[in-house]
Amino acid sequence: MEQVQSKRPAAEKTSRKNGAAKATPSKRGPTTPLEPAAPANTALFPVTTEVPQSREHLLWYDSRVLATMDEDSSKAIVQRLGQGRYNGIVLYADNIAEMDKAVSPRLQRILHLETLEDWNHFTEKAGAESDGKRVAVISSYEPQVLNAARAAGFRTSLRMHVDNATSLHASFHLGVHFDHLMVSFKDPTNIPLELVIAELHKTNTVLLKEVHQDVDDAVIALGVLELGSDGVLTSFTTMEQFDRFASKMDAQASPRIEIQVGVIDRITHLGLGYRACIDTTHMFNPDEGILVGSTSTGGILCCPEVFHLPYMELRPFRINAASVHSYVFQSNDRTSYISELRAGSQLTTVNARGETRQIYVGRTKTEIRPLLLIEATFPENRKVNIIMQDDWHVRIFSDEAKPLNVTELKPGDRVLGFGTEPGRHVGVKVDEHIIEL
Repeated sequence: MEQVQSKRPAAEKTSRKNGAAKATPSKRGPTTPLEPAAPANTALFPVTTEVPQSREHLLWYDSRVLATMDEDSSKAIVQRLGQGRYNGIVLYADNIAEMDKAVSPRLQRILHLETLEDWNHFTEKAGAESDGKRVAVISSYEPQVLNAARAAGFRTSLRMHVDNATSLHASFHLGVHFDHLMVSFKDPTNIPLELVIAELHKTNTVLLKEVHQDVDDAVIALGVLELGSDGVLTSFTTMEQFDRFASKMDAQASPRIEIQVGVIDRITHLGLGYRACIDTTHMFNPDEGILVGSTSTGGILCCPEVFHLPYMELRPFRINAASVHSYVFQSNDRTSYISELRAGSQLTTVNARGETRQIYVGRTKTEIRPLLLIEATFPENRKVNIIMQDDWHVRIFSDEAKPLNVTELKPGDRVLGFGTEPGRHVGVKVDEHIIEL
């Protein structure tokens, strides 16, 4: 009979060197404690992160910077403001006559005045000249100017610079009395902005952060505290800055995805293969996951590790996604291969109602595991399949947004996902004749 050699080493071996016996230590024992510790993070979950609702931000442009540019560049930017997503421009007493005629009529005019004398001069001219009649908002650092403007029927915007705790507290204590607050900050930190947002977000005051020419600061300001400021005041001087800002804003957009109910057709146990876990920088909600599929015809809503598992801590930032060849369906009709995702990659989460948000990948972890082929049919007879790890703790969502262990699936089970027109080229949707099996 063939004998199987034990993996267990001899308890102790001895060797002699210089006439002395020396013990060779055995291999180490288990490092996990005998008694399992109680889960440390269960009190934190389920998470209830609010999915941001789409809203139109105020994007205002500070015309003061145009005076530092050559004439051609200035004209190009004025034209760009009229064609883009900007909805307001801040004018000044010394440029309103010229700029009001050049700027698109769809842009709201915000006139910044320094003193009561400037206000009086403006009101004297406004009665005789048309440029003053198109001004919608009066801006000033001086509350007295704004009080006079409000009495005359104008909307108002307090403008403040924050460089210490005193000016920070003054910004929201004064700003709450006016229609808008435009605030700039001395230091490159968003902590002061967070406090202003927290104080004003339930008031009627519209908050804008002055970001000057910092594209990244503009994008971040609109998302601070998950609420973000209501808008930003920019001073971009190049088309590259405008383009980069527009591109980053588009990447942050989270349009809805139509979540559908599909029916499981067949389950097939496969052999070993590579599958990937996606660890993210966010915590998933209990009805939220990512859409993954083997083909461009659609995906199944994969469940994060937010529900109880008897043998391990929760990993509410993780999704055991699928085999490495799979598509992850992103916003704006784009897809990514799981194998392309890496630290910093953007990822679209989807909940059972089709609401989406943009998060980021912390890492992907790829390992060899047994695999399971799940095939389902979605409306319009769309055939969707996904290959996942063949293990009980891996889950997808039922039609009631409840976790289903993949090893317990059977034909006829109803699951969440979506079907779409096939055809992708480097992740971009294209109209082509394509058959994927």
